[in-house]
Amino acid sequence: VGIETLLGDELAKSIEFHKTLGNKFLIVPGLPRQYTESKEAWLRTAALMNEIADKLEPEGMFTGYHNHHTEFQPLETGELPWDVFFSNTSPKVVMQFDVGNARHGGADAAVFLRRYPGRALTVHIKEYSATNDKALIGEGDINWSEIFQLCETIGGTQWYIVEQESYAYPPLECVDRCLKNLRAMGK
Repeated sequence: VGIETLLGDELAKSIEFHKTLGNKFLIVPGLPRQYTESKEAWLRTAALMNEIADKLEPEGMFTGYHNHHTEFQPLETGELPWDVFFSNTSPKVVMQFDVGNARHGGADAAVFLRRYPGRALTVHIKEYSATNDKALIGEGDINWSEIFQLCETIGGTQWYIVEQESYAYPPLECVDRCLKNLRAMGK
């Protein structure tokens, strides 16, 4: 959900809407530049997300943030935006960790699953390959056994969201192949 739907009077409308849908995860998929342009902006955003999480908690709902590759590119201070943000948010703020996006940014998802235990309630299962931008789940560079082990022991993961953004085959064939690969991994 867009950050603007969680601010001011819009929050009550969003709560009602998402309760109707049965969705308890109000995850922000990206942020305008004013929220991410510097360490100070990330710190302000962390404080804002803490406030939103506190307001959602009595409703049995969560807010959080979905990563792209840019959150793993160092700021002017040398720090990673992901670390600035999540080291300054309460454990109530969810990491919607996109494994493929993190790898694209040069990050190893396992490091962050360990660093922020219990916060990866929803995880995007997306493959990454340095040599094949159309790799399906299980056909790239991600160590899925480690990722699943961490999600299921310390991550707090409740939802795996399978994501495929580019297609080596027709989309439904990609879905079938990803599902077969996940089943072969015991999922």
